[in-house]
Amino acid sequence: MNDIVKHSVRFFSAILVQVLLLNQIEIGFGIQLMIYPLFILLLPVETKVISLLFISFGLGILIDVFSNTYGLHASAALMFAFIRPRIFKLFDTRDGYDALVETNIFNMGLSWFLRTFGTLLFIHHFWFFLIEMFKMNEIAYVFQKTLLSLPISFAICVLLQSLFVKNQTGKQ
Repeated sequence: MNDIVKHSVRFFSAILVQVLLLNQIEIGFGIQLMIYPLFILLLPVETKVISLLFISFGLGILIDVFSNTYGLHASAALMFAFIRPRIFKLFDTRDGYDALVETNIFNMGLSWFLRTFGTLLFIHHFWFFLIEMFKMNEIAYVFQKTLLSLPISFAICVLLQSLFVKNQTGKQ
């Protein structure tokens, strides 16, 4: 499938799943399920930062419009996109990144995915809940919401990859 079509389908799928399904689920304890950061992670490694920021802003603001969250998702998506190249560089593989290989759990390995996407998702969730609360005296509650939402969102992202993302390297 053409890369532009593939990423466009993922873009709109992330919005639809987030808005129509995950935003409607109320688990309790302040847990919010968010899978749209996976779309930003799966964009090609060679994507320029400015393009990444525009795409992430579009994704976040569309989710905000349908979720009535006034820029929270856009802000968190922008933070994710801004930090992504730095985290990729921090957890760079020994041979570097192959521009033709997608950065998913199958191609990059579980260890890389846990470190990289786990760090990015933590930053995303922490930023989201910090901006949502906007009070430093509620920092413990921000951490609670972040630490409770993070593993469930991460698990859903892994599940979505196992269902819909192909392994390009040939290893199982």
